[in-house]
Amino acid sequence: MEWLYALGLGYLLGSVPFGLILTNLFGEGNLRQIGSGNIGATNVLRTGNKGLAAGTLLLDGLKGFLAVWLAWRWWPEVAGLAALGAVLGHCFPVWLKFKGGKGVATTLGVTFALGWPIGLAYAGTWLVMLALTRISSLSGMTAAVAAPVAAWTFGLPQVAPVLAAIAVLVLWLHRGNIQRLRAGTEPKVGQKS
Repeated sequence: MEWLYALGLGYLLGSVPFGLILTNLFGEGNLRQIGSGNIGATNVLRTGNKGLAAGTLLLDGLKGFLAVWLAWRWWPEVAGLAALGAVLGHCFPVWLKFKGGKGVATTLGVTFALGWPIGLAYAGTWLVMLALTRISSLSGMTAAVAAPVAAWTFGLPQVAPVLAAIAVLVLWLHRGNIQRLRAGTEPKVGQKS
């Protein structure tokens, strides 16, 4: 049953919609009616409030980190499932009719919890791609794909399968972005979607 506890803990923590909570709390309107309608930091940035976007990024990352950290303490052999649960919870929160974000910031948190070198590789890849392209979706997808590669490279192969599963999920959730990237219509950071 430990695998179910770890997955459930991750899901419950991951499903807390910090972007929606912060934008409502600070009077930025209904996040579901802004930009893409997602609950993540990129869409919060579309409100024009960079502080709330940064806060959403931080809190979404922390909930992923906390899920894995707690699972390591209680069920170390299945802690990786808490990582998957956290990302699933963020992307498909039961409280929002299973319509959440795309998992990039939550994945940042779980990568640091699974192994700080993986987290650094994830964050570094995301930042470099963002600096080069100014396209948030491309940066997030590239970082997600880099995470399982980093796990193998840094001698943490036991967490590579769960990171590969998360990468597949992140890519699938960005399928609309991939179509826009191929068409050359994907907005850059600072542009309207």
